[in-house]
Amino acid sequence: MLLTITTTAEPASDLGFLLHKHPGRVQSFDVSVGAAHVFYPEVGERRTTAALLLEVDPVGLVRGRHGPPGEGFALGQYVNDRPYAASSMLAVAIKEVFRTALTGRCASHQELADSPLPLELHVPALPCRGGIDLARRVFEPLGWQVTATAVPLDPTIPDWGESRYLDLRLAGPVRLADALNHLYVLLPVLDDGKHYWVATDEVDKLVRAGGDWLAGHPEKELITRRYLAHKRELTRDALARLAEVDETEPEDLDNALEGARIVAEPDQPAPLSEQRRGAVLAVIRAAGARRVGDFGCGEGVLVRDLLADPAIEQVVATDVAARALQFAARKLRLDRMSEPQRDRLRMFQSSLTYRDERLAGLDAAVLMEVIEHIDPPRLEAMERVVFQHAAPSTVIVTTPNVEHNVRYETLPPGTPRHRDHRFEWTRRQFGDWAGAVADRHGYRVRFLPVGADDPEVGPPTQMAVFDKITIDRAVTP
Repeated sequence: MLLTITTTAEPASDLGFLLHKHPGRVQSFDVSVGAAHVFYPEVGERRTTAALLLEVDPVGLVRGRHGPPGEGFALGQYVNDRPYAASSMLAVAIKEVFRTALTGRCASHQELADSPLPLELHVPALPCRGGIDLARRVFEPLGWQVTATAVPLDPTIPDWGESRYLDLRLAGPVRLADALNHLYVLLPVLDDGKHYWVATDEVDKLVRAGGDWLAGHPEKELITRRYLAHKRELTRDALARLAEVDETEPEDLDNALEGARIVAEPDQPAPLSEQRRGAVLAVIRAAGARRVGDFGCGEGVLVRDLLADPAIEQVVATDVAARALQFAARKLRLDRMSEPQRDRLRMFQSSLTYRDERLAGLDAAVLMEVIEHIDPPRLEAMERVVFQHAAPSTVIVTTPNVEHNVRYETLPPGTPRHRDHRFEWTRRQFGDWAGAVADRHGYRVRFLPVGADDPEVGPPTQMAVFDKITIDRAVTP
C-alpha cells in the first residue's frame, strides 16, 4: 500500500517537521499489520513529497486467528488485495506512524501546523464501494479537489471492465493534521470494511478523529455507519455524540451564555458572572500561570479577560460546540485582532470526555461552570482527560452550590439554575468529588467561595483549586 503527501508551501522541506520524520533518511516501523516505511522521493524548497509504504504480511494476519472450522484453509485468507490496496490497514499505519502529526502539534513550527497548506495526496489503489461519485461526496465537502480514475480489472483485456479500485488524488489548502484525520476515517469508509473487530471503542476513535468536521458533513450518516461496520447500536451512539458536538445550542452548554435561569446574585454590586471571572483570574495570577486553558469557553468572555493580561503568554480556548466557538470568534473579533494578539490564542473544538493531546502542556486549566453540563456517568472520562492526560499544574473548577438556590425567589424549588444542568451539588458533594479526584491524580485541593458567603447556605458558586503535588513540594522539612 502506498500513500504520498506533497506540499508546495515554501519552504516545502518543512513538511518533515510537521510529519516529525526526517527527510534525509528512510525510517521503518513495526506496526500491527506489518512494516511501515517513510521516505521522501522528492525534497526541495518549492516542492516536497513524503511517502508511506505499508508492507502487509497476509500470512501473519491469519496465523493464530480463531474462526469457524476449516476457515484457516480458505485460500482467500492468503491470496487477497490486502497487501496492495489502501484500506483500514493503511489507516492504522497512518495513526501509528504519524501519531503526533495527527494531533496538529509541532513545537518548532506550530504556526505552520495550524495553517492550511497546499497539499496533494495520492493513493494509487483505493478500494471504493460506491465508485468515483462516493469519493467526491465524502472528500469535496472537506475542501478537497478530487481527481479519481477507475483502475481496470486487467489493462490487457478492456472487455473485463473496471474494478472497484480507484487511483485517487486529492488537492487543496488543508491543515496537515486535518488531511491525515480525513484519510484515517475515510479510507475504511470507502472500502466499507475493516480488518479488525469493531467494538465500542471505535465510537470514541471516530468522534475524536472526526469531531471537528464530521458533525457537519452532508454524508455524516453514511460515514458513521460504514466506519462502524454497520453496527446499529454503535452507529446510533456515534451519531448522538456528533449531534452533541455540533447541533446543541451554545446556551445549553455553558452558563457563560444566555439561557441560565439565574444570571446574577441578588443584592450584589456586580453580577455573579463577573465575580466568578474575577475569582478565577485572581487564582491564575497567584499561580503565576503563563499558559492557560479555558476548557468549555462558551462565548469567550473569560478568554477576553485572559488575553487582556500581558503576563499570560498563551491562551487555549476549547468548547464542545462548534457554534459556541463561532460566537466566541465574533465576540473576540478574531478577524480584526492584531497578529501578536492572535498568536497568543489557540481556539479549537474539543470534548472533555475524549483525550486530546492539544490540551497538554498548560500551566493552568479552567472549567468554569462546565462540569454540571456533563452527564454524571461521563465525569470519570472528563477526570481522566483533564487530570491524568492534560495534567496542568493548576486546575480551577467552579460549579453552582445547590444549597444557595433557596435564596433565589424566582427559582421554583427543585429547579436547576440552568435548563441544561445535569446535576447541581451541595458543598459536601462537591468536596467529596474534588477530594477523591485530587487523591487519585496527585493534586492538593482547596475550596474558595464565589459571591456572598451566606452563613446558612454558603456562596452561590463554589470553587475548587487543584494544585499539582511536585516532588519538592511533597517533601516536608
